[in-house]
Amino acid sequence: MEALKLQDLYKIYKEGAVETVALRGASLSVQPGEFVAITGRSGAGKSTLLNIIGGLALPSAGQVFISGTDISRLDEGQRASFRRQHIGVIFQTDNLIPFLTALENVMLPMQLAGQKNCARKALALLTEVGLRERARHKPGMLSGGERQRVAIAIALANQPDLLLADELTGELDTATAERVMDLLGHLNTERSLTLVVVTHNKIVAARARRQVTISDGLLSEGA
Repeated sequence: MEALKLQDLYKIYKEGAVETVALRGASLSVQPGEFVAITGRSGAGKSTLLNIIGGLALPSAGQVFISGTDISRLDEGQRASFRRQHIGVIFQTDNLIPFLTALENVMLPMQLAGQKNCARKALALLTEVGLRERARHKPGMLSGGERQRVAIAIALANQPDLLLADELTGELDTATAERVMDLLGHLNTERSLTLVVVTHNKIVAARARRQVTISDGLLSEGA
């Protein structure tokens, strides 16, 4: 069974009488444990595609299967529940809660999911991303790269089947971006975690084992 299968996705935005077609029959299959980069120029539909894969938006037509479940047929509440259990999402901006410590930020999704021993599990994740010593620091006391690593730990909090990343190195300097990509590569290899990264950065895309390009609303293999 594919970790992710997109089948003939269309996404049409309407503003008055004007229609914009962001996706036009996009299809893709991703196997469990694959590391895939989706590249394309600005405005090509990368973020739209990632939002649909993550259940944050619905396609106008087509189907999105994650581990065999068609999330495009779920209602908003069902998609939110499925996303919480099966999908981790890392955005370009870290979206950390500023008045919570790194540890508390990572614990929060665990607590919302009703997990036990949240502090111990969250500390283990922060250790895995190299931030054990920064666990009690609030986001304002962390560097950009450290905040992004906390965001990765948050995305891993509920042991997702699929990890999605949207331009996560866009606001980082080259050296910090390399360290973040090293971490994602490690997670992909050591955890056999299925990873889909959306990026316009060719250096970041080259770190993936497979590259897919989005152009004119369609997906094609290769950079």
